[in-house]
Amino acid sequence: MSQQHPAAPAPHSAAAVSAVADRRDWWRDAVIYQVYPRSFADSNGDGMGDLEGVRARLPYLRDLGVDAVWLSPFYASPQADAGYDVADYRAVDPMFGNLLDADALIRDAHELALRIIVDLVPNHSSDQHEWFKRALAEGPGSPLRERYHFRPGKGTNGELPPNDWESIFGGPAWTRITEPDGTPGEWYLHLFAPEQPDFNWEHPAVGDEFRSILRFWLDMGVDGFRIDVAHGLVKADGLPDLGSHDQLKLLGNDVMPFFDQDGVHAVYRQWRTILDEYADERIFVAEAWTPTVERTANYVRPDELHQAFNFQYLSTEWDAKELRTVIDRTLQAMRPVGAPATWVLSNHDVTRHATRFANPPGLGTQIRTAGDRALGLRRARAATLLMLALPGSAYVYQGEELGLPDVVDLPDEVRQDPAYFRGAGQDGFRDGCRVPIPWTCEGSSYGFGSGGSWLPQPESWAELSVEAQTGVPGSTLELYRSALSVRRTRPDLGAGDAVQWLDAPEGVLAFRRGEFVCVANTTGEPVTFPVSGQVLLASGEITEADGGTRLPADTTVWFGMV
Repeated sequence: MSQQHPAAPAPHSAAAVSAVADRRDWWRDAVIYQVYPRSFADSNGDGMGDLEGVRARLPYLRDLGVDAVWLSPFYASPQADAGYDVADYRAVDPMFGNLLDADALIRDAHELALRIIVDLVPNHSSDQHEWFKRALAEGPGSPLRERYHFRPGKGTNGELPPNDWESIFGGPAWTRITEPDGTPGEWYLHLFAPEQPDFNWEHPAVGDEFRSILRFWLDMGVDGFRIDVAHGLVKADGLPDLGSHDQLKLLGNDVMPFFDQDGVHAVYRQWRTILDEYADERIFVAEAWTPTVERTANYVRPDELHQAFNFQYLSTEWDAKELRTVIDRTLQAMRPVGAPATWVLSNHDVTRHATRFANPPGLGTQIRTAGDRALGLRRARAATLLMLALPGSAYVYQGEELGLPDVVDLPDEVRQDPAYFRGAGQDGFRDGCRVPIPWTCEGSSYGFGSGGSWLPQPESWAELSVEAQTGVPGSTLELYRSALSVRRTRPDLGAGDAVQWLDAPEGVLAFRRGEFVCVANTTGEPVTFPVSGQVLLASGEITEADGGTRLPADTTVWFGMV
């Protein structure tokens, strides 16, 4: 990039990160907390969360008991897709602060023994990226156009897109430009919004640029990268037609010509060599939507990435049989490549699991109805204890520790999800899981900031705030704190690659890990399970019964065996 940047803060010394460098393979059982910066905490009262707000709340995350914090994008961006349209990968958007704020956040996190993982968006840039602006301004034949996917259109006058690919956000994945002389020109590929042109990873300058970007942030002291659309960088040779309408329905079911191409793994093998030059075990985490967990395992082979999100688990219904199947397949797929399994229930792109589980099964991960709130929260709490008992690493999305539901009744005029404004594709209701989280019982934005919030918060969130739940026995926040404390102190929790399944009634999952037993009742009826041991934690009220423990409907219990 030709754009000038302010001098980066000095690289962090070994002493500055010593607090987080005392345990090897930390990422194999880490609990990683996702912060969506614009919705976490607002330090300056403009209604938008920022890095200084995150920094001020780091002690809360330390006390919660997480190991690392993953920050969604805070780079310079026009915000066409909430920062996933990056104009400058080495600058902080003024909305969030500046590089000095990022440096201070990283340093403070390390002092609190928290690691920092930042989002990296290598599949596409913003249309305001310097490369793309120059590609447009220089006209046909510009070398900068080779760094993206510019193509002539089909049809007599090039009026048709170069192929039949559809955007993830709906509509065609191609947009035709107007050339500098005012004539209709070439088309460019954007698998997401038109403001997000896809890079051409066959061009060496693209790879060179991102290797430089990696070093920039590694020198700043970050502990790793979450790779956005990790499966999308490489496209099939010739950009062939897919030959199908409703292409989004095929996602996750088959290898697509624009997703999960085998060539992407060469990129990550190069990146891994860079990461391995740095001390303190920096890591890569892949957001890789693949047809099977077995293909996901390809991304975490020993010379590639460290972790990959387990979307198959996230999309599984609250059903014992389905859950056991995906748990077994996940552990089996990860074992040959020596990578830890990951488990996640919510993130910034899907309906919060407290709302998904409040609705009937089969509705997917984008749901517009509130459902049965009490049922959803009961299941969400049980699902969390199940997730945190499984071997590997777990992800927590901001606010889930408060039991927050999705906000399903946002007025149309406040929505900002770009998919909402396109005629097809995703439902475009991701704003519901991005509403700023409540910290206090009162105030214009329940402690989020002093000037309101960029998305309206429900009045009911006062009772779900951090203030309202702190120190309250049985609250969801205290359940999370207790679970993370137990997980940290029990040697038979966390890392590992297997569980020992125990016989259990239909609708109940039960497994053993060393001297620890987890029992999850996914049914709508109480069950009695024959286990004797110390109750470490339960997601609901349990009672003793003849020969065992009586679990209410939708309840998970942790036992320590004597």
